[in-house]
Amino acid sequence: MAKVTRDDVARLAGTSTAVVSYVINNGPRPVAPATRERVQAAITELGYRPDRVAQAMASRRTDLIGMIVPDARQPFFAEMAHAVEQAAAERGKMVLVGNSDYRDEREVHYLRAFLGMRVSGLILVSQGPSERAAAEVEAWDARVVLLHERPESLDDVAVVTDDVGGAQLATRHLLEHGHPYVACLGGIEETPAVGDPVADHVEGWRRAMLEAGRSVEGRLFQAPYNRYDAYEVALGLLAGPDRPPAIFCSTDDQAIGVLRAARELRLDVPGELAVAGFDDVKEAGLTDPPLTTVSSDRPAMARAAVDLVLDEGLRVAGSRRERVKQFPSALIVRRSCGCS
Repeated sequence: MAKVTRDDVARLAGTSTAVVSYVINNGPRPVAPATRERVQAAITELGYRPDRVAQAMASRRTDLIGMIVPDARQPFFAEMAHAVEQAAAERGKMVLVGNSDYRDEREVHYLRAFLGMRVSGLILVSQGPSERAAAEVEAWDARVVLLHERPESLDDVAVVTDDVGGAQLATRHLLEHGHPYVACLGGIEETPAVGDPVADHVEGWRRAMLEAGRSVEGRLFQAPYNRYDAYEVALGLLAGPDRPPAIFCSTDDQAIGVLRAARELRLDVPGELAVAGFDDVKEAGLTDPPLTTVSSDRPAMARAAVDLVLDEGLRVAGSRRERVKQFPSALIVRRSCGCS
């Protein structure tokens, strides 16, 4: 059986091959609705399948978006990647996901691999790209959108949430329950990179504590971002003589680890220990007790990142502040903080 070509579609639809191309590629020129329907009907009747490889070679772009995340096993990054995939599908694109595992060499590996595939653009979730990673992006003149984090090493457009403000909301709420102070479970770095959301969460906690006239001295604790290692840290913290009355965790995954440690130590939450997190992953509503946390509009952020990475006007002029699209954070109150 002979292969169906674009010429065959054009003949059946009674139009030109250029118009068929505009319909298949959704541009660059508009097509009248009636003509579009005829072309789509001809494609269906003939069973035409566009040669995506040939299209990519001609345009030097594919229908792919590369996305690099630190660790897709963590619920927040998994949910964010899923939101990006859905947003990309709405624009007729597919997403390739790579895990950097928080390692510079893995990040560079995926940058080179995705850029070598001529992806339409890159969405990068990074805690601070190395000089090598930044050099790769500059060398390929790639379209890059920073999502969730806005590290200083790259000056590309960023889509973020209000991390500082969200952490302030959660900390103030815990203090309003009458606790003398709120401890904070931050990240593993003593001096986090600028633009790291966890650093902003710690900053928001710090501001809320100081605004309330509470000391932060000795009340910030380092813990990995995942629930398993955070659980180990929480066991030591909660079993000690200076057990805090309330803890704000920089991630929900950390908070889930804290809740597990509290249960193992037979501590009543929220009676003896109030807990709040950040991210509002789906599991936050299923913990025992359900977790009070801070939510960001991940679907809206994902759509914004996809739209920016695909739009020709991505590299806009203006200051760094103007190149950051920030979404508000919202406090999601559940029972772990002491609310009924």
